[in-house]
Amino acid sequence: MTNQEIKTIQSLHKKKFRKELNRFIIEGRKIIEQSLENQPERIQQVYALESEQNWLTETALPVTYISARELEKITVLQHPQGVLAICTMETSQAENTTFQLALDTIQDPGNMGTILRLASWFGVDEVLLSIDCVDIYNPKVVQASMGAIFTVPTRYVDLEKELSAANKPIYGALLEGENVYTASLKKECILLMGNEGNGISPALQQFISDPISIPKFGKGESLNVAMASGILLSEICR
Repeated sequence: MTNQEIKTIQSLHKKKFRKELNRFIIEGRKIIEQSLENQPERIQQVYALESEQNWLTETALPVTYISARELEKITVLQHPQGVLAICTMETSQAENTTFQLALDTIQDPGNMGTILRLASWFGVDEVLLSIDCVDIYNPKVVQASMGAIFTVPTRYVDLEKELSAANKPIYGALLEGENVYTASLKKECILLMGNEGNGISPALQQFISDPISIPKFGKGESLNVAMASGILLSEICR
């Protein structure tokens, strides 16, 4: 592995260079297999330890075998998983946009990755991201998504413009909303989730046609946005 290769891969740890090179990093066998199953053309190069050779030889991937020391120089993980791939940042186009999830200024990478994973599990057709959401190609988002980055179409958009043009129910997670367990919900909708600390911005609240909330049966101040997203997506699907 050349020094230039190492420097190029290290640069992908930062958003600026991911955008410049149109590349991002995925790590671990599970996520690479998700990519192979859904969008194999996006994998440009694989770097792996010799211990990963058995399963990698069964793929048609371009693989460079490297030392553990070299892997430590390019990994984004505290505990490297033995295999790393460089992928293109192509945006997947949604074939259907019946069931959409809109995210307003989600900033925590772990939350974003988990929400994308939930969106994939519950069959969301498309995730709309406000411009100021965290970068979905941030390594922590990619890892937390467990491969959902390859299974759920996503778009960074002007949410005000998108929501104002919508011709279906827009469910917004608000404290004063209708009890989600008794509300009549349609799957042809947009579910709008807000920022971790501030909730849905006032500029977007005006577009909510159906405010909904998760009732509290015990104690606590609030729910994590990823947890709340999972509950609401589950109820919409049910």
